[in-house]
Amino acid sequence: MEGKEEDVRLGANRYSERQPIGTAAQGGGADDKDYKEPPPAPLFEAEELTSWSFYRAGIAEFLATFLFLYISVLTVMGVVGNPSGSKCGTVGIQGIAWSFGGMIFVLVYCTAGISGGHINPAVTFGLFLARKLSLTRAVFYMVMQCLGAICGAGVVKGFQTTLYMGNGGGANSVAPGYTKGDGLGAEIVGTFVLVYTVFSATDAKRSARDSHVPILAPLPIGFAVFLVHLATIPITGTGINPARSLGAAIIYNKKQSWDDHWIFWVGPFTGAALAAIYHVVVIRAIPFKSRD
Repeated sequence: MEGKEEDVRLGANRYSERQPIGTAAQGGGADDKDYKEPPPAPLFEAEELTSWSFYRAGIAEFLATFLFLYISVLTVMGVVGNPSGSKCGTVGIQGIAWSFGGMIFVLVYCTAGISGGHINPAVTFGLFLARKLSLTRAVFYMVMQCLGAICGAGVVKGFQTTLYMGNGGGANSVAPGYTKGDGLGAEIVGTFVLVYTVFSATDAKRSARDSHVPILAPLPIGFAVFLVHLATIPITGTGINPARSLGAAIIYNKKQSWDDHWIFWVGPFTGAALAAIYHVVVIRAIPFKSRD
């Protein structure tokens, strides 16, 4: 019995030597790191413009955003255009939220190794502010995302023109009973949740620390989109993605789709900026690490 207890103590000692006790903030110095912090991306990389991988990544963002709008807006049309009026005849608001969140999960999983799987100009903007990609790549991604969104919404309209034009085209607007300030606040907070989740799920330090946990980064990102949609569909229809809002607005092209359109750019970009600042300055304290 004593021999077994001694083995347990020795095993615990060996484990404690490998695995320091305490929070991340209480860890050892820089030499004890089990991860490598990627260097900040340059502001402009001319070499990217001659690289096939650069254009391949843009194409991946285009196709992913195209598929995202196609599936999600088609789901919205199936709910709001239900001719029977029966709630049991459609997937309802929960189904819409699952459609948006599920597609993000699938598409981020498919494209993360090619472009990073942004599928959202607000995500790209937040990562750019954190110096995760160059301005060249950020602008290219945003353009391709917007083009993909326009094409995706266009295909939905082509399939169901009457239904599409008669039911708002999936365009975002502030719902009756809410002010523009309410809509702007909902978009800021919703995008903050999404982009903060992106930073946390893709952080190099977390990946090293939780390498034994079989959790895919796309899973929390998609789940964040799902939860934000549940909360904000009644307020703004949930934008949190300027490309998604722009694509539906251009294809639908009615006055109500443009009245509040600025909210779906200002809100997501503000939320993304706040999430980037919070993650870099507060959570990771990167600006202060040189003082350690």
